Amino acid sequence: MTTFSVSAVVLLGILLVVFIRNKSMRLGYSILAILFGFFLAKTSAAAPLQSFIDQVANTINGIVK
Repeated sequence: MTTFSVSAVVLLGILLVVFIRNKSMRLGYSILAILFGFFLAKTSAAAPLQSFIDQVANTINGIVK
């Protein structure tokens, strides 16, 4: 199941990049973005991404104070 999730994430990510670059985001493509996030959260990449986002947030919070 993990292999399917990773390949689904890669496919959805590629499609999402293509649609964003063409500036053709519509409701269907927004659903694609939601699915991309949903599948990405189920992969092993979720923990490192969360850690990175937390570090960026802490850095921005430190700059603002």
